[in-house]
Amino acid sequence: MPVLQGTMNADGKHFAVIVSRWNEFVTRELLNGAVETLQQHGAGEPLVVWVPGTWEIPPVAARVLHEGIDGVIALGCILQGATSHAQLLAADVSRALMELQVASGRPVAWGILTPESGEQAVERAGMKLGNKGREAALAAIELASVLDALTAKEETKASPSADSGVI
Repeated sequence: MPVLQGTMNADGKHFAVIVSRWNEFVTRELLNGAVETLQQHGAGEPLVVWVPGTWEIPPVAARVLHEGIDGVIALGCILQGATSHAQLLAADVSRALMELQVASGRPVAWGILTPESGEQAVERAGMKLGNKGREAALAAIELASVLDALTAKEETKASPSADSGVI
């Protein structure tokens, strides 16, 4: 059975990290984790774009993907409140980012926290529960590798081989 797996090698790849200033005490730590991870895995220096809030991430992601970046890491922190605002925001941003990922054929990694409290947010930004910015960067690297492998496989199938007699 054929198996295709990605690698954690980001050599020659250029990613954009789009990070929300809202709840910056959390998002700055997510950014640090993502950038450090990209560097550790050989990616070029990432384009870091600060935006006012999580709502503003999708149009910037669309723009950088259109300009040829290899993948996007979206970082934000939507704290839950007493109303449904946070759930609506998270759902709309999630949907927009997934649509961009599918349409572009390039990774758009979800590093947007939706914790119930500031304490939970801090735990997920590098304390008890790891750094979700780091995890999003790892997902973007691996998915970029998988998509590259699929493209190479398609190109190999499409090109005539020397043995086929096709000129």
